[in-house]
Amino acid sequence: MIEIDGSKGEGGGQVLRTALTLSMITQQPFRIANIRANRSKPGLMRQHLASVKAAAEISGAKVVGDALGSTALTFEPGAIKAGEYEFQIGTAGSSTLVLQTVVPALLYSQGQSVVRVSGGTHNSKAPPAEFLQRAYGRAMAGMGAQLEFKLERAGFYPAGGGAVRATVQPLKAWRQLTLEARGERREAYAESLVAAVPAGVAKRELDAVASAMGWSGDQLRFQALPDNWGPGNALLITLDHEHVTEVFVAFGEKARRAEEVARDAVAQARRFIASGAAVSEHLADQLLIPMALAGGGSFTMDVVSQHTRTNAEIIALFLPVSIQFEKRGDLNFCAVRM
Repeated sequence: MIEIDGSKGEGGGQVLRTALTLSMITQQPFRIANIRANRSKPGLMRQHLASVKAAAEISGAKVVGDALGSTALTFEPGAIKAGEYEFQIGTAGSSTLVLQTVVPALLYSQGQSVVRVSGGTHNSKAPPAEFLQRAYGRAMAGMGAQLEFKLERAGFYPAGGGAVRATVQPLKAWRQLTLEARGERREAYAESLVAAVPAGVAKRELDAVASAMGWSGDQLRFQALPDNWGPGNALLITLDHEHVTEVFVAFGEKARRAEEVARDAVAQARRFIASGAAVSEHLADQLLIPMALAGGGSFTMDVVSQHTRTNAEIIALFLPVSIQFEKRGDLNFCAVRM
């Protein structure tokens, strides 16, 4: 039984999600205490509980402590089963984080799986659905995984109500991936999504992006979503390069000016562009598990966050890998080795 202190390092929900994923794949049970101890509301919230329930159903696991607010959990996995699954968070909690918990495990099943998760699809502190489609999905394909993500309905904070569907094919073999340079830029564009929010908000966001980035025409895209999907507003910036795609997002909120939302998204994109790195801190987080399972890989990133370092520590509890971070000139470099 692997023992985990959930207060280690970053001390958030990623500790639990990584443990669930690797427990299913390696068939090693674990016990975690002090779940989300470093958060203002410690313990399992609905989106974390949804990840536990999803992992348990997919692997036939025995679970103790799977209740709202629980700060300790024991998880003993069984065999991973292919199938069609549907999970509901019940709030605007992140559907994408639940999918990122179970999708890697379903690569190890014996047949195609379809997983539909309903809840939030565009909310702060989690990747939007477009990140799964364009950034994560592309990187996983480069490592041999056949995944398809479909946004069925957008769900914004606080109402939720969105849904994302993932189709997962059994993995034939991992390919090790090296992402040390992003390559030439092929496309760059901004999208403003609005649901039950005045179209003028989107226009102001896109005007601000145009001014800051020097973009025009098809680089500025407006998407009016059905009113009953809202209220909600998200501004996405996508940078598509030869070897990698990145997606940055900022969210409109009550009393937050459209220009401020644009400044937020632009600042994220500019930081990444100026860094010269292949991937952003958020995609770096998501590359560690598949690279460890593949037995190796490397990439350069704009920022080495505490979140990423903590993730590396949890991975090393389940797999015989070394994950090292170092400075190479102005770049942050990560190497995953057996």
